[in-house]
Amino acid sequence: MCPSLLAVALLTVSLAACRGEAPPPAAAPPAANADETAAASQPDAAFADLSGRYLDQSLALSPVAATQIGDHRFDAELDDVGEAGRRKAVEFNRRFLAELDAIDATRLSRENQVDAKILRNQLEYALWDAETLQSWAWDPQTYSGLAGGAIYGLMAREFAPMPERLRSATARMEKIPALLAQARASLDPARVPKAHADTVAKQNKGVLTLVDTFITPNADQLQGEDRRRLDAAVATLRDAVEEHQKWLDGVLVPNAKGNFRIGAALYDQKLRYALNSSLSRQEIRQRAEAELGRIRDEMYGVAKTVLAGRAGAPETPDAPTEDEKQRAIEAAMELAYADKPAREEVVDFARHTLEVATAFVREKDLVSVPDDPVKIILMPEFQRGFSVAYADSPGPLDKGLDTYYAISPIPDDWNDAQVDSFLREYNKRLIHVLTIHEAMPGHYLEGAHSARFPSTLRAVFRSGPFAEGWAVYTERVLADAGYLDNDPLFRLMQLKFYARAVANAILDQGLHVDNWSKEQAMDLMVRQTFQQQSEADGKWIRAQLSSTQLATYFVGAQEHFDARKVAEAKQGEAFDLKAYHDGILSYGAPPVRFARQLLLDEPIE
Repeated sequence: MCPSLLAVALLTVSLAACRGEAPPPAAAPPAANADETAAASQPDAAFADLSGRYLDQSLALSPVAATQIGDHRFDAELDDVGEAGRRKAVEFNRRFLAELDAIDATRLSRENQVDAKILRNQLEYALWDAETLQSWAWDPQTYSGLAGGAIYGLMAREFAPMPERLRSATARMEKIPALLAQARASLDPARVPKAHADTVAKQNKGVLTLVDTFITPNADQLQGEDRRRLDAAVATLRDAVEEHQKWLDGVLVPNAKGNFRIGAALYDQKLRYALNSSLSRQEIRQRAEAELGRIRDEMYGVAKTVLAGRAGAPETPDAPTEDEKQRAIEAAMELAYADKPAREEVVDFARHTLEVATAFVREKDLVSVPDDPVKIILMPEFQRGFSVAYADSPGPLDKGLDTYYAISPIPDDWNDAQVDSFLREYNKRLIHVLTIHEAMPGHYLEGAHSARFPSTLRAVFRSGPFAEGWAVYTERVLADAGYLDNDPLFRLMQLKFYARAVANAILDQGLHVDNWSKEQAMDLMVRQTFQQQSEADGKWIRAQLSSTQLATYFVGAQEHFDARKVAEAKQGEAFDLKAYHDGILSYGAPPVRFARQLLLDEPIE
């Protein structure tokens, strides 16, 4: 799962959330009289009022995020990403942070203690991003994501009749030219990294693809003045996108001189906000390097089983050298790589794997399976270039709508060698792993469970490490439960996919803190974690386009594994895996440590 437009909008523009009632305060502890009971509930009441006002008022600052969340009051509006809009957002966040400071958090209910910590982290993160990191000045992805999301969020799901959504889209298309102009005024080409400029230059016209996909085929549902206004808005938008493309190609790309590496000081600050984890950068690195060594040993053990008795197989001694280990794992993987879908079969095979994974989870009764709908779709063009697949859940206020498991198609301009490299990486068994991660019982299932928690604030600020960590954690859960009849080649692909998550955390620090070269990055990805060249090339770009996000997979997974170990030790023979999974998912995807503390009745820290 890649960083969603929602996350970009929330963290870099205004931290907009959604309108909705704050979670009900927990019951006060027994008190001697009514006055003491009222006094005990005052902090909870104050926080409920603050969080409710925050959620209600912040939407006007980021209408695109509001639509994604499921509050449709601002569907005809667009974010102000100019200097005045940024100043207004900073003032807004400072005001609410001061109000939060005035509440005695130690007297809040446990649930509200968690929500208060989440809200504080997000408010501080927004202010830090606006004033210290200043991504608005150097990251053009913010603006391209908003432009595409302004249309996609309205048209991708049927939350309202088509004519109503078309009228909202018309109003937004009329405003996108101004947003693009604000982007040009805000961005400093000298601070923009080349990878960011190149990526956005390729994505820019994806906005028009959205128009051609969602708007034009349905335009006849509007008549009279509404239709004339729609047609005019489309024509104006086409001209504006062309104008912006000329600026991207002629000004931004040739003058993009920024350094994508944010450095140790900024990285540590961002890591604290973005992950909201108990693990430091140094602890993450130590754990990741140790885990990578353990995974390679386990992969070698599987390879010995797979290669046993095969003619021409490399030797697999009990005490191998690193070179012998490498050769054996690579030889075993070739057997999985040979079983790959055809170029045009990837999406259909992904649908098949979704059926298999869903049936397996139900059969083994590993976790409660929701009935919420999920669909496999082609990834929209404006979101391509960052990851191969992602799960796109409906907003927490949009009930009963589809979750999308989006897969990026193989680019038309790829040659046979590039396609073969991609399909070797995404062979049939690895697509099974990908589906477990993105859909069942990974992101889709976790999102459906989390949406049932009553705190809208927690749903809006859903923890990336919780979500990504859960998805990685479930890969091992299904493998341990005997998925695909304990097929050793599936286990090998599951371990390889997990090794990618571990490598992500190392790579992220390597690039942004340790100034790694491309050669160092490729050695980690291609040799140490067995990724195909096409996957490694894409990850090299992705690692430049973001910082700290790549660490969420490993950090979240480690915290999930840690939480389960504590639960098993605490509950002993009474431990029930399904009950544990349902329990950890029942708190609305806060940072993992908070879910663990709530589930196991630990202090909220």
